Amino acid sequence: MKYIELQDKSLTELQQLLKDKKAELFTLKIQLKTMQLTKTSQIASTRKDIARISTAISQKAMQSSYN
Repeated sequence: MKYIELQDKSLTELQQLLKDKKAELFTLKIQLKTMQLTKTSQIASTRKDIARISTAISQKAMQSSYN
């Protein structure tokens, strides 16, 4: 997921996407603990996606406060 893709989304869409990614991260961590996760790099990429979404949310909040 690229940051450019996130810029076009609304604030509510971003918040829902963040919620979904956090749930996905939780699932991946459970799979890691139970030895069911084959690609451990998925955890890192999901964390990066969460960071990108959080950045987009804060950027939208900054823009709305200036307007």
